[in-house]
Amino acid sequence: MTQSSQIGHREREILTAIVETYISTGEPVGSRTLARQRSEPLSAATIRNVMADLADAGYLEQPHTSAGRVPTPAAFRYYVDQFSGQTSLSEADATKISGMMGGPADVEEFLSRSSHVLSLLSGGVGVTMSSPGPRNSLEHIYFSRLGDHKILAVLVTRSGLVHDRLLRIEKELTQSDLDLAARYLNENFRGWTLDSLRGELRRQIDEQRNEFDRLTQSLKLLYEQGALSTAAEPSVFVDGTFNLVVNDQDSERLRLLLQTLEEKERIAELLNAYLDAKQEAVRVVIGLEKALPSLRNFVLIGAPAHVGNEVVGSLAVIGPTRIDYQHTITAVSYIARLFDQLLSEEKQQ
Repeated sequence: MTQSSQIGHREREILTAIVETYISTGEPVGSRTLARQRSEPLSAATIRNVMADLADAGYLEQPHTSAGRVPTPAAFRYYVDQFSGQTSLSEADATKISGMMGGPADVEEFLSRSSHVLSLLSGGVGVTMSSPGPRNSLEHIYFSRLGDHKILAVLVTRSGLVHDRLLRIEKELTQSDLDLAARYLNENFRGWTLDSLRGELRRQIDEQRNEFDRLTQSLKLLYEQGALSTAAEPSVFVDGTFNLVVNDQDSERLRLLLQTLEEKERIAELLNAYLDAKQEAVRVVIGLEKALPSLRNFVLIGAPAHVGNEVVGSLAVIGPTRIDYQHTITAVSYIARLFDQLLSEEKQQ
């Protein structure tokens, strides 16, 4: 039998009331406060006894010498488990989110918008991250000659990611050469994963190395300079760090938090550590100290971002344990679905 299954109806009611009161006020919760809140009469002494039992079970702790109690991470986890999968976003909030997200865009722009919207809705920090490029397949590529042996390669994937790369080519290529190379790639490799495309193109170049025609020579030069490569590092978007400044008065902890959130590789590590691309529901992680010690008293609420069957990124909210869980969970879930809906529709047009 798990610890949570041993909580009776009265204990569950009181624990829920304590968690929700603490989320609202940020202050330790006392038995008298709970007695005044209840519609059904229950003495402060009875509530104190229940709170003592909850403390023994690891759900409450008593800070300093205060008479009140505050929820532990176990209490927040239990609280979240009680309504997971049972909440839905209000029509007003859904309309508000759709309006802020705007119309269809490429994946990176949508991720950038999502981080901003999540921070506004949750009062926490909205973080989003694109998946590594090699998972994507080719939709379109084109080249533009800039002069002085410089060429701009623009690669668009089927999931909507756009990768720009400035190439330096030793041999001068005309715009006609570049158009011919782009047309060959688009006509023969649209829909191929980039890894497969690069492998096949390398094979073709090697087979024809002794009989270079103009097209093969152009493809070889462009390939060797990384025209079909994507950025090794994912794009990370962070929005709403000011919310922490407003809500956290501990200057040293705040300094560590802001330093962590400025290091985007740390954010990438955090999302990779806690969000699984195979998960179908929103995940709530309370206490992030295993990944980043400075986030010990913080929570991550996140989900993978899909376009069709392809995972193109992750989106999440990082906030204090006092965050509005129900509202944030439903917002993350809704934006993840909206992500798939709008970008899938755009691909079909």
